[in-house]
Amino acid sequence: MNKSLNSLKEIFEQYLESHRFKKAPAALYEPNNYILDLGGKRLRPTLVLMACDLFGGVIEKALPAALTIEFFHSFSLIHDDIIDEAEIRRGQPTVHKKYNTNDAILSGDVLLIYAYKYLTTYDASLQKQLITDLTETAIEVCEGQSMDTSFESRNDVLEAEYIEMIRLKTAVLLAASLRMGAIIGGAGKEETDLLYAYGENLGVAFQIQDDILDTFGGDLVGKQIGGDILQNKKTLLLIRAQEMSKKNNDTSLSTWLNKSQFNSKEKINAVKQLFDQYEVLKYAEAKRDSYVQKAITALRSINQPAEPLEALIDALVMRTY
Repeated sequence: MNKSLNSLKEIFEQYLESHRFKKAPAALYEPNNYILDLGGKRLRPTLVLMACDLFGGVIEKALPAALTIEFFHSFSLIHDDIIDEAEIRRGQPTVHKKYNTNDAILSGDVLLIYAYKYLTTYDASLQKQLITDLTETAIEVCEGQSMDTSFESRNDVLEAEYIEMIRLKTAVLLAASLRMGAIIGGAGKEETDLLYAYGENLGVAFQIQDDILDTFGGDLVGKQIGGDILQNKKTLLLIRAQEMSKKNNDTSLSTWLNKSQFNSKEKINAVKQLFDQYEVLKYAEAKRDSYVQKAITALRSINQPAEPLEALIDALVMRTY
């Protein structure tokens, strides 16, 4: 009981390898093997196993649900990359760039269908709970993606809207992964609700920290610093800076947001100076920490030792910069 994150990840990796797509047509299934082979943290499926283990469940019983979560997550990445016209995913060409958009859409679709197929391996009682959970979560993830897309053309996004968007787009899948694992592990409703709350708040804190790292992360993030600034991405940092600029009748930020042609380095430096002026980093850190505290409170309310999940907060959120 209470196996480490790494040991559970290894168990899932072996299961995933044994469930690679070996069917025809290749145009449909090769893109799925490709995105699954790109790796990543395998965080969400590992959380399914961790939650099952937390309540003394049999880890092997949770493996189909873990695969469901990984397939759903990969499906969403394929479609998100198409929407964003992204060319790189984890240092490699995105699925629609390596293959083509039509094959990428169909491959994502079949991944989603397989995600549901693996839940049908459970008995009727569990099956109904798990399928309901995945369905509700899938709807919310789509709602979050839609909100994120709509924000691109707006300069009046409110903080509450942003928090709701990241809750839907990022946090609910983390939370659902934990709840599904807990259900399989035999947890009661109160325990699964608390674990869901832990995952939801952890997910929001994680995304806020991701925003922080994009601007202030230095070498830690392994990518260009200020990418969000160049794209006018509506992050908590930018939303807070806009709010403070408005209060101070300062138009310099809006001027940068409305420029169609600019020197990238100059824009990043100018916007970061405004972030410093309005202390948005300090503000975002406080928001992040408030969600971390909510996650810890929920976790410690569960009548189970959950050291691996508490340690996960440091690993995922409290990354230094």
